[in-house]
Amino acid sequence: MKKYTFKVEGIAGAIKIRDFLKRCGFSTSLIAQVKVGGVFINGENVHMHAEVKDDDLVEVLCPKEESSEIGSINIPLDIVYEDENILAVNKPRNMPVHPSRGNSLPTLAECVMAYYGGKFVFRAVNRLDRDTSGLVIIAKDPLTAAIMCREIKCGDLKKKYTALLSRSPDVRIGEINAPIERENEGNMKRVVRELGKPSFTKYKVTKILGDGRAIAEIEPVTGRTHQIRVHMAYIGAPLYNDFLYGKKVADGTYFLHCSELKFTHPTKKVPVLLKAPCPFASFSANN
Repeated sequence: MKKYTFKVEGIAGAIKIRDFLKRCGFSTSLIAQVKVGGVFINGENVHMHAEVKDDDLVEVLCPKEESSEIGSINIPLDIVYEDENILAVNKPRNMPVHPSRGNSLPTLAECVMAYYGGKFVFRAVNRLDRDTSGLVIIAKDPLTAAIMCREIKCGDLKKKYTALLSRSPDVRIGEINAPIERENEGNMKRVVRELGKPSFTKYKVTKILGDGRAIAEIEPVTGRTHQIRVHMAYIGAPLYNDFLYGKKVADGTYFLHCSELKFTHPTKKVPVLLKAPCPFASFSANN
């Protein structure tokens, strides 16, 4: 059972406890999980229709969760940051975040479960594809997960990536505003189409290699599936060795790394900037 305690402040008059919990970051689904008898105001057990006012003390009990379906694999984590609410790790390439049917590779979830001795609920706030390396944030409790997922939905969690491009774009610093949708039903490939979802990407070329390839810093303002890969291919500079949106020219796969995350801490309400060094930023024409 997870217990949250809040002091009510800055409320004119009184509001329903449900509305107060939403202000604290509880999602509708998380509120629904709070069992009958799980909310207390000044020590008194109440229902969701009860009201709170300034200086009230609110306690909420959330049911215990278990990640019983995720196993453990003892592979050391590259931990970038950890506190009582979140764990941030630098995920390597060729590692899925979650277990899935048909996958035989070790996953980040299994490594995190081993790190916590198998007693943990795995909640990845941001997710990276198997072949994308870099920063992944794991929430340690359901309220932290709800708050940070809302940050992502509102665009308040900022991401920066580093990518190895097959060539430099004609414009070295630019923005791409092109809607994206699934190519067709049942196909993982995405395409730029007029009726797709609004998609916006910023990029800056930081290095041009001797063989014409380029390294770029990329900021996806929206968060569409495969957005960076689709947008860079759209402007004629696909990721190097991208089997889906470019041309496969070597063993392995593309190089894309989540190098920076910027967000407001879910409980401390202070800005947090996390960085993970890019493993291919020093590439030369020989790599």
